[in-house]
Parts: sequence; C-alpha cells; structure tokens
Amino acid sequence: MSQPGLYIHIPFCKSKCRYCAFYSVTGCLSRTEEFLAALRQEMALSSDWTAAFDTLYIGGGTPSVLSPAQLTRMIADARRSFSIEGEAEITVEANPADITTDLLKGLLQSGVNRISMGVQSFNDALLRFLGRRHRGMQAEESVRLAQKRGFDNISLDLIYGIPGQNRKVWEDTLRRAVSLHPSHLSCYQLTVEKGTPLHQEAAQGRVLLPDENSQAEFFFFTSEFLQKEGYLHYEVSNFALPGHESRHNRKYWDHTCYLGLGPSAHSFRAHQRHWNISSVDGYSNALTTGHLPVEGKETLNQENLRMESLFLGFRTRAGICLQDYNLRFGGDLLKEKKGAIDHLVRGGFLEIKDGFLKPAIKGMAIADSLALL
Repeated sequence: MSQPGLYIHIPFCKSKCRYCAFYSVTGCLSRTEEFLAALRQEMALSSDWTAAFDTLYIGGGTPSVLSPAQLTRMIADARRSFSIEGEAEITVEANPADITTDLLKGLLQSGVNRISMGVQSFNDALLRFLGRRHRGMQAEESVRLAQKRGFDNISLDLIYGIPGQNRKVWEDTLRRAVSLHPSHLSCYQLTVEKGTPLHQEAAQGRVLLPDENSQAEFFFFTSEFLQKEGYLHYEVSNFALPGHESRHNRKYWDHTCYLGLGPSAHSFRAHQRHWNISSVDGYSNALTTGHLPVEGKETLNQENLRMESLFLGFRTRAGICLQDYNLRFGGDLLKEKKGAIDHLVRGGFLEIKDGFLKPAIKGMAIADSLALL
C-alpha cells in the first residue's frame, strides 16, 4: 500500500474570489495565531496516524497570507507530530501577490520543495473579473523570483471558460505560462458553484458562461497545445513535465489514505472518510475542549469503493489496472461490462493496453460519465 499524504487547510484569505467555493474567511488575519494553536492541538489528537507521510500539501484558502515565521513554525509542528519522510514532496499554495524574498527563504528553510501558484490568468481584465488581487505581470515576476531563489518545482493554476475569454486570449495565457518553464500546470474549467457570487450573477443572467461545445473546444485545445510543449496530460485538469506529476494529488485519485487537518479538511483511511467543521469558530471551539473537530463521517462499502475507483481512475491517463481492480473487487471487469466497454472502445473513448483500461483524451473529456459504464 502507498504511503499516506498529509493535507493542512489554511482558512484565511485577504479577499474572496467570486468563483471560489472552498472554505475560507476574510478580514480575520488577526486570528491566525488562535488557528495555529488549534491546529497544533488537532495534530496532537491525530497521533494514531503513525505511518510515515511522503507528501505534505498546505492549501486553502491562501496559505501565503501567513507570515514566513508562522509557516515555518507550522511545518515544524507537523514534523514533530508526525513522521514525514526526508524526501517528502512538500507543497505550499501561494497567491502571486504574496511572493517575497522573505517568504521564499522561509519556505526553503522549512523543506518546502514545491510551490503551487494561483495565477488563473495573465489577462488583467479577466483577473479583475475573477476577483484576483494580483495582475498578470506580477504573476510572471513572482514565478521568476521563486525560480531565482531556488524553487525548480513550480505548479501554476490556470482557468479557462471565463466570460470574455476567447481561444486567442486563452492561447496567450498558455504561451505565457509555458515561457516561464513551470514543471506542472493545472488547467481548470470555470465552474459555477452554489453559494458563490458568480452563481448568483449567472442565475440572474448577468454573467453568461460558454456552452458545453465551447468548453470542450477549450479542453481539447489545451491538451494538444501543452502536449506539444512536452507536458504529459496525466489527469483531466493536470499536466506535468515527465517526473513532475503531483505525488500528493495522485493519492486522492489512487484511493491512498490521507489525513486532512484544519477547517473543512477531509481524511480517508480504511474505508472511512470524515470531514472537519467548516468554521474557524467551530473548529477552534472543538479543539479547545479536547475534541477532534469532525463534522461528519461515512463508511464506504465495497460498492462505494468500486464506483469511486472507476470514477477516479478514469480521470487519469493511466486508467485502471485491471489485475488490481479484479483482485480488489472480485470478478472480471472486462467480462462483466463487455458490451459497454466495447462500445466505448469503438467510439474512441477508452482503450485497453498493457493490462490497463484507460481513457483516451476524448474519454477524459467526459471522465465523470465513464464510471457509469
């Protein structure tokens, strides 16, 4: 079994992007020390996780709103509380507007070896529409500064399908991104999440999003463009130079165990999934009284796990190892689903190769539907 991953959710932002549905709060940076104290308590109460972690991912929210000293101390707390391998992949998400020499120096000294930068676009008008607090030139400068200070494993988040973003504008974003030589790119389709300002504006007809055909064109163009530039399209939204796939995120897709700390964070182990309270107050209050801040939990039966393994496996270019799948769930997937699989293979959505049932690029575009075969 693969080693587990550790995730820490930082619930603070300086401002909230209009499309973001991840849990975070604004105007509360004075509470970061209170949060970090609660986080240390959650680490202490999670001591039953004794296996060595080989990835640590610090996300949010905006982790880079913490001071270099706070981030350094938090990572040191994690090292004291858990076994984290010396060669672990340690990622910190950052807003380009927060990148400074002091921040980068502190991250390096703490053993951080990967930065995931939320660029989203290099077009200033689109950045304003999204509610981002950085500008395109600033993002380029931040990437170059991180590289100059010693980070050679940088991932950039980009968004396509933004109103007002035609293919030419998106191609310019991709070209500017590639010119910075990042090792990894995450290219997400803009989605309308309930409870966000964007959802309300779309419901009122004040924002018109591209239709499904336009979104599909963006997807296929992105895949073709980045593969020509040497990036592997290894997951629906993720591209990497060979050997630079996100080790942490692959744990989610492979059904590997992971521990999530912080408000709203999820954990998965031994058929059990649980998630934390999505509230800084509720999170801190629970830990103050010596209780883990768990809001809910579920036990996954074999059928749940089987469906999830298909759903997650078809999101990756590697696909599903038929031998592993059959041993884990019994039976023979190719025989049991022969009609559906043959139909999808003929249609160019799936392929069977070297013992794997894997999606073609055409299949990755409808990955969520493939699991229903």
